[in-house]
Amino acid sequence: MQILLRYGSFSRVKPTPVTPSDHIEGPPAARVTLIEYGDYECPYCVQAFPVIEQVRLARKDAVRLVYRHVSRSSNGFAKQAAEASEFAASKGKFWEMHRELFTHPGQHDLEHLLGYAKTIGLDSEDCRKALTDRKFAGLV
Repeated sequence: MQILLRYGSFSRVKPTPVTPSDHIEGPPAARVTLIEYGDYECPYCVQAFPVIEQVRLARKDAVRLVYRHVSRSSNGFAKQAAEASEFAASKGKFWEMHRELFTHPGQHDLEHLLGYAKTIGLDSEDCRKALTDRKFAGLV
């Protein structure tokens, strides 16, 4: 079973099948796949995050999460936050950064993002370079 989470203007996004290029957490054979189309500055996404976390923690064996960027927020930090998550993904730490970003809504300026990178064990200067060079802009 697949459950799509699309909030507000995201409801117009047309879902596509899950592929290996998606951000996926959970067992491949999970009974439920939860696909979230979101943005780190979206208030609905921020409100949904703790609920999704509760489900994930309670049913790790039965739920697979998929996260897809849809940066539609008017706040200029939404895309930068998404790019920071892609930087983390390139180092195998997407979900750790994802959780930092949703745990600290509205705190997605460069200095905060560098702090989150350091918190999850990434080199903050590598992160700074990736973000200022917009290395991952094409992925968000």
